[in-house]
Amino acid sequence: MIQSAYARMPPTLRGMLLIVISGALFAGMHATIRWVSGGHEGATGLHPFEIAFFRNFFGLLAISPLIFRAGLPALRTTRFSSHAFRAFMQVGSMMMFFSALQLAPLADVVALSFVAPLFATVGAIIFLAERPKLRRWSALIVGFIGAFVILRPGFQEISTGLVLVLASSAIWGLSLLIIKSLSRTDSSVTITAYMGILMTPLSLVPALFVWQMPTAVEFTGLFVIGALGSVGHLALAQAFKEAEATAILPLDFMRLIWAAVYGYVFFAEVPEIWTWLGGGIVFAAATYVAYREAKQGKD
Repeated sequence: MIQSAYARMPPTLRGMLLIVISGALFAGMHATIRWVSGGHEGATGLHPFEIAFFRNFFGLLAISPLIFRAGLPALRTTRFSSHAFRAFMQVGSMMMFFSALQLAPLADVVALSFVAPLFATVGAIIFLAERPKLRRWSALIVGFIGAFVILRPGFQEISTGLVLVLASSAIWGLSLLIIKSLSRTDSSVTITAYMGILMTPLSLVPALFVWQMPTAVEFTGLFVIGALGSVGHLALAQAFKEAEATAILPLDFMRLIWAAVYGYVFFAEVPEIWTWLGGGIVFAAATYVAYREAKQGKD
């Protein structure tokens, strides 16, 4: 019944529903990471580096049927060095982000992570010599003002967790440029395959220095992290297949709402008004930049 009702929906509505679901799954993954890492009172938990390894390991298991189905052609590429550099950058970004989830309130981390597309635009200006017009420059400035609203330097001490989110978002923004470049020559299956194949061993190396054997409960949490992340990525990819990005991107703000709900229910965290205000500003600016890029792509 649910499947038939979904099939009868207009494509745009399906895309909107899927991006809301993906936001709930990603926020659930972040909450589980915070819990497994001991980001709650009276718990020690696993080190974020070890959690990052298991996230990649279970993620690789999830996509392995896709890789086997595609066969050896999925691994053929002339740009292995770009795949390797992207994997190296994303492992660093992931470890920073997972560490931030242990140190900072859930909603603050998600709100500040919206700056990643803005960093991608800055990277395109610096490294790809793109020349954005005044409206995109204005959106960038407004977006980073939103980040300052969340951080409020001079009015409060900027936590290590939020600094890590900014650093992680900057690296992820540059990774987006590499993914965009790779998509011109390699299929999505190839890009996804190399992500899992390379990031799993790369993340194992730092994990070994902080390794402790997970308990049965922690193993369950690690599996949940991998499952939520993989299904969330599938839902997000399908959302963009079903509908135009400009139609569904505004609903990505639901990630912040989901994070606030999970943070309140599981960790008794209540986001400050500055988190909502700054997150809204950053998100609006990032959405506008994405809208302008999508519009230019059609012109």
